[in-house]
Amino acid sequence: MDIRGLFGANVRRLRRAAGLSQEVLAERMGVDRAYISWIETGRQNATLLSLWHASQALNVRPAALLDENQVPADDQK
Repeated sequence: MDIRGLFGANVRRLRRAAGLSQEVLAERMGVDRAYISWIETGRQNATLLSLWHASQALNVRPAALLDENQVPADDQK
């Protein structure tokens, strides 16, 4: 899995665990909902600033969004 897929899978996992929709996460990050979709599917090359905003919106440490050990097996492509 490349870094975009890893980041996206963790964003999706943590967003769902927090009970947030893509729309709510997007609003918290100040981005469009489509941007969240692109991140979660690994199609968006997110910036460090996006990583920071996502971690703040999800109330997790930035490192949690890059944790290879937390990605569900069915998300590891």
